[in-house]
Amino acid sequence: MIIEPRMRGFICTTSHPKGCEQNVKNQIEYIKSKGAIDGAKKVLVIGASTGFGLASRITSAFGSDAATIGVFFEKAPSEGKTASPGWYNSAAFENEAHNAGLYAKSINGDAFSNEIKQQTLDLIKADLGQVDLVIYSLASPVRMHPVTGVLHRSTLKPIGSTFTNKTVDFHSGKVSEISIEPCSGDDIENTVAVMGGEDWAMWIDALKAQNLLAPGATTVAYSYIGPSLTEAVYRKGTIGRAKDHLEATAFAITDSLAAINGKAFVSVNKALVTQASSAIPVIPLYISLLYRIMKEEGIHEGCIEQIQRLYQERLYTGNEVPVDEKGRIRIDDLEMRPDVQEKVAKLWVEAVTENLAEIGDLEGYRKDFYNLFGFDVDGVDYKAETNEVVNIESIG
Repeated sequence: MIIEPRMRGFICTTSHPKGCEQNVKNQIEYIKSKGAIDGAKKVLVIGASTGFGLASRITSAFGSDAATIGVFFEKAPSEGKTASPGWYNSAAFENEAHNAGLYAKSINGDAFSNEIKQQTLDLIKADLGQVDLVIYSLASPVRMHPVTGVLHRSTLKPIGSTFTNKTVDFHSGKVSEISIEPCSGDDIENTVAVMGGEDWAMWIDALKAQNLLAPGATTVAYSYIGPSLTEAVYRKGTIGRAKDHLEATAFAITDSLAAINGKAFVSVNKALVTQASSAIPVIPLYISLLYRIMKEEGIHEGCIEQIQRLYQERLYTGNEVPVDEKGRIRIDDLEMRPDVQEKVAKLWVEAVTENLAEIGDLEGYRKDFYNLFGFDVDGVDYKAETNEVVNIESIG
């Protein structure tokens, strides 16, 4: 079939297997070009199919020759219907890994559930024995709690008062003012239940209980802080409370792994175009201005550049992992440089519909968004007939 992007609001409902495949190949080539990383050799990535999780799996495999198990929850294709992009990404990754002689297997299902946890533990036990790195990169808006059976839904809302600021519709380029009502009821508790650290700790506890963590094992979860421009709706909002919980969980996990000299870290990463961030008011405008500045400065990074730097310059230097005053790894250091933030703040005041194409990088934002779904990727013939049914060889 000829596959074209179909939009519904901020979501693309189709994805392109060849575009996703090319994206994965591009990331692999980048990792290869940067040289070997003396990193973990047996790696579990929870949330492995897109964004930072996919980049982590690629960096582990093609930077450190690691065996990888990826856990994700993606929609498989059927005749006449495309898969979710993460499915195609994972199929392409496995194909490239197997061609390179690397172990790579995947499990598709709800990572919050006890069943998928057990399936993963059984696979590690059977094939790898133990893992020495666990990446936790889940990004889901809902979580069915495996103990209580309660379905929790996260919300993106400010706390205490209504938030009003600029935003942009990145499809039309229209800059407008938006107001977001403050959270109420159980919004904070539900958001923490979905996006906080409880599930991360459950995974580590389950692995530890069955002796599946190697001595000195490391686990890393991903977070974001961002600038003062976005803090009312992000870091000081409901999601911020969840991130606070996630970051506190890292210390608790490290304490629990003392017997095997294991450590847990939270890595604070850069703002990037993701399916989630595209739906967050204010963020698309901030990212389009940020991209313009960082590209001009020659310091722009995507997911793969961020994770390669995390591994090469933070996790696996042979020295103690450098952290900030709150114990977090910071690879958002280039985004948060004072000179970069000053320029973004100045442009923010000036930004209107009429000048955004000139002072921001809306085209770069749009391209990155479509790339997430395998569209607008250089070197792909989108007029060609494409088989939408792509299988993942090792899917559990």
